[in-house]
Amino acid sequence: MSLALNKENYFWHKVQSITGIIPVGFYMVQHLTLNSFTLAGPEKFNGVIEFFETLPKHILLGLEIFAIWLPLLFHAVYGLFIVGRAQQNYLGTKYGWSQNRMYTLQRWSGILIFFFLIMHIATTTGVKYAQNSAEPILYAAWQEKLTSLFGLWFVIYMIGIAASAYHLAYGIWNFCIRWGITISDRAQMKVQKFSFGFFVAITLLGWGALAGFLIHPAKPSTSSAPSHSQEGPVQTSFTQ
Repeated sequence: MSLALNKENYFWHKVQSITGIIPVGFYMVQHLTLNSFTLAGPEKFNGVIEFFETLPKHILLGLEIFAIWLPLLFHAVYGLFIVGRAQQNYLGTKYGWSQNRMYTLQRWSGILIFFFLIMHIATTTGVKYAQNSAEPILYAAWQEKLTSLFGLWFVIYMIGIAASAYHLAYGIWNFCIRWGITISDRAQMKVQKFSFGFFVAITLLGWGALAGFLIHPAKPSTSSAPSHSQEGPVQTSFTQ
């Protein structure tokens, strides 16, 4: 029974690891990349949103369910299961190695991201469906939200992006070890250095997208722009 349990854990740990890279990690990178169109101005960002609005709804919904939500849900739930069973081996122990620190921070960041995503979805897609709104969430609505509450939303999203970037970056390091791609200490150290650079790059990409909402004045939408109470940015599209 113990052997079967070990085999089961080995299999599901590997599945959980790869879903964090493909498709969840890929989606996160393209998500932030498309959102960084804010740096080019409201028209460019709104153009991205409106492009996805033109896609057939059944295709977009299928992609969202099978390429985003189901893999993300499995990765998150099984990740919490791993955290719940893990034994702390960094703080207060003699094993204060950088690898243990990275692994511990990756697990903590996963917990933070879990609650961050609940907040994000509840205040965006949740509000949208609760109000039965069919309007896409455009630049002006995001700008209004991020500058409300004395910039608190902006800070929350900065922290959420940094945690997500760290989790993905060192998830790559962990993935390469778990899947036997990096066996030697030298190979693992190279990926560790890459992960740090990747973490910095993705964090700056996401923060740049946020900054784009502040550096350009929002222009009135030609459609019925949602008020602040209706904004709940973006539906579950590939850009939001």
